[in-house]
Amino acid sequence: MPYNKPDYSFWTKYKRFAKTEIMLYLIMIVGIILGIIIFS
Repeated sequence: MPYNKPDYSFWTKYKRFAKTEIMLYLIMIVGIILGIIIFS
């Protein structure tokens, strides 16, 4: 299967940024919730 190697390299590169992306999304969600609580 010639598509195994590019998929594997893609996932290995994505795993490096996956944790930082999850942290950014969590920070954004928490910030939106805090903003709604403060302004409500």
